[in-house]
Amino acid sequence: MPTTAQIVDPKAVADRIIAGGKITMEEAEAFIALEQWSDILALAAQATRIREKFTGGEVDLCALVNAKSGLCSEDCGFCSQSARYETDVSTYPMMSVEQILERARQAKSFGAKRFCIVAANRGLSDKDLPLLCEAVRRVKAEVGIEPECSLGFLTEKQLLALKAAGMTRYNHNLETSESHFEKVCTTHTYRERLETMRMVKRNGVETCCGGILGLGESRQQRLELAFELAELDVTCAPINVLNPRPGTPMEENTPPSPQEVVKTIAVFRFILPKAKLELGGGREVNLRDFQSMAFLAGANSLIIGGYLTTHGRQPGQDMKMLRDLGFTV
Repeated sequence: MPTTAQIVDPKAVADRIIAGGKITMEEAEAFIALEQWSDILALAAQATRIREKFTGGEVDLCALVNAKSGLCSEDCGFCSQSARYETDVSTYPMMSVEQILERARQAKSFGAKRFCIVAANRGLSDKDLPLLCEAVRRVKAEVGIEPECSLGFLTEKQLLALKAAGMTRYNHNLETSESHFEKVCTTHTYRERLETMRMVKRNGVETCCGGILGLGESRQQRLELAFELAELDVTCAPINVLNPRPGTPMEENTPPSPQEVVKTIAVFRFILPKAKLELGGGREVNLRDFQSMAFLAGANSLIIGGYLTTHGRQPGQDMKMLRDLGFTV
């Protein structure tokens, strides 16, 4: 007797999505259970159809600056910037505006269209707000690159100040599903993250919100995350893959295989047909030779030039890969 996975036709589901419909949880469960490359490639082909329909051949390129590193009060089990763990991460206070601008110029020079100012915090302090607002204003005015921020929890007043300065997008990842979150972090709740992103969206700022594969979650929990992101109607959904950091509680976690990552990206595209699916941290070490496959499975955004505490590959290699795939960069 055929399984559910064998009888769900990805083309039929893609046709429905392209016509304005949605995928069901049952269909997504069938797709995430696929094990054979032949089935996964067929799924990826339909994910690409969906991506081409809704987002065309444009690719969103974003670079990061870790503007304040380490000594974070939170206990996220994957993060080497937590003050609770013995790691080798560099620690430093908030960069100056000029330091942030220099990194923004560098990002623009290697092709980034967006520049995200990130700080290791539970939340944004009022004393750092004027500096960050000035940095956002000058990044936009002097460098000519779109500024976004990832500063942890923030108040509506702080958000509106950053928006007035020119911030167009705010990042705050859910990281995993609600059902798995307490195994990842205990110092704040999933609901706090969710409410932060709802507040961002309510105030007319683009939302950048995704998660990390490999935190010990099940396939079902990955789907729960994706459907939550669809409910939020996020602008951009970063898909990171755990690169286990020595000294953290998750240093012994086994990340998902390249096949599993490619398949998961394809399923996310079915669930989030219009979003920018951003391939982020951990891609080099976990996808390895399969990085281009992620873009043949529905991804259409990329973090280039390195991450918060780990290096990426040379931006020129990424640009060549994207051009070879036919994307407009």
